Amino acid sequence: MGSVTEEQLVQMVRDFIEAESSEQVPTSDNSLSYQNHNPTCLLTLQQILRETTDIEVEVLQKILKHLKSVEFANDPTNLKKLIVVKLKMDGYEASLCKTSWDFTFDRCNSFQFSGDYEYVDVMVGEKGGVIERRLMVDIDFKSQFELAKPTREYKELRDTLPCVFVGTEEKLAKLNSLLCSAAKESLKEKGFHIPPWRKVTYMQSKWLSKNCEKKYPSYMSNVDLESTQMNI
Repeated sequence: MGSVTEEQLVQMVRDFIEAESSEQVPTSDNSLSYQNHNPTCLLTLQQILRETTDIEVEVLQKILKHLKSVEFANDPTNLKKLIVVKLKMDGYEASLCKTSWDFTFDRCNSFQFSGDYEYVDVMVGEKGGVIERRLMVDIDFKSQFELAKPTREYKELRDTLPCVFVGTEEKLAKLNSLLCSAAKESLKEKGFHIPPWRKVTYMQSKWLSKNCEKKYPSYMSNVDLESTQMNI
């Protein structure tokens, strides 16, 4: 992940909030499946991305502003820490989340492996008796759904995804279900086996695992600052 240019930042916002189509999109659970390359699948994806709240757009704009103001090296963890620190300075209740999980490879439970992932979350909403909502922030969202040799239909879906995701757990789960189903069909069409790390349960664990450790970095070390050069 290299430096974020002005053009890329504009595209991130456009990917997230633009409304290109006025066609009606089915809202049933069946609309999340990817069957026979139905163009409705793309419309469904666009519809999910368009359903944003004011606070989601607000947080996204803050993050894009901070990304625009930094040049970062090859350590995405430092960038995530920086985003958390900057959001906290903006007055948001932000934290760095690290999930971990175990995954069974076969039916006999004889082969297991573990995984872990990091992203940012932001708690929004008034406290005094009002339930807070959790916004999940992934600054490298699109790359999580990359396939080596995708079909044209899958590539179109993936290219529609925003580079930076800001949204609720429910929205993320819908996107994950849709893209994993599409990836499955793409791999089958190309004659590839479906690896376990492309299954929806594994991908869901990246963001929604019950084993989630929250960290609240209040500063960045000298090493972090050396590898994350700020231009502000």
